[in-house]
Amino acid sequence: MPKPAVYELTPTVYRVPTKPFDLVNSFVLLEDDGSVTLVDCGWKSAPPRIVAGLAALGKSPRDVQRIIVTHAHPDHAGGMAVIRAQTDGRVLAHADDAGFLERGAPPPVDERATAGRLFNRLPIRGFAATPVAATFTDGELLDIAGGLRVVHTPGHTPGHVSLLHEASGALITGDAIFNVLGLRYSPAVLCTDVPLSRQTADRLGELDYEVAGFTHGAHVREGARERVRNFLTRRAAA
Repeated sequence: MPKPAVYELTPTVYRVPTKPFDLVNSFVLLEDDGSVTLVDCGWKSAPPRIVAGLAALGKSPRDVQRIIVTHAHPDHAGGMAVIRAQTDGRVLAHADDAGFLERGAPPPVDERATAGRLFNRLPIRGFAATPVAATFTDGELLDIAGGLRVVHTPGHTPGHVSLLHEASGALITGDAIFNVLGLRYSPAVLCTDVPLSRQTADRLGELDYEVAGFTHGAHVREGARERVRNFLTRRAAA
């Protein structure tokens, strides 16, 4: 049986898998006026799956008014130029990652480990440059779907953010935490500052939410906050 094109986290927030096995996800937030806010655009190959997810919700690309990018990596911004062309949605990002998005290049990774130094010497896997219409900062409550809280969780990239939809109790972690073969931190080789990425991920254990959506891996509904907090506590004690 084919897997669904979209999964409901809450009646306002939906997850759209853009790679098999939930390895990469985008998210859709529904507005009262019928418009849509899209969070992340996946790899360059993701737009058809995003469009299918929208269709499953009775929406089309023309309903997308805003595109939030959690951070400037090609598996989150690779499909952004195509989606923006199809929707003409305004791109929003944290101020510290906006420049990377507009240049179409991810930030360099942490070179304190050999793997990071080698990774930075590989040919850059960039993405199509896209103008950022507006930026946000930590703690802002965006006027999106009744209020979307910006939680700055840098380290994976300088401007990496997680997002909390307070009204419905849905958290979008971005890459602060993966849920691939269990909860885990983002791989060190992909981070601009590995210790900082671990430190700021702890912020997700301090928030209140009922369901956690991960940009890598399936969402968690039952005991989501407790599972995230337990993971963070175990890693801090390790």
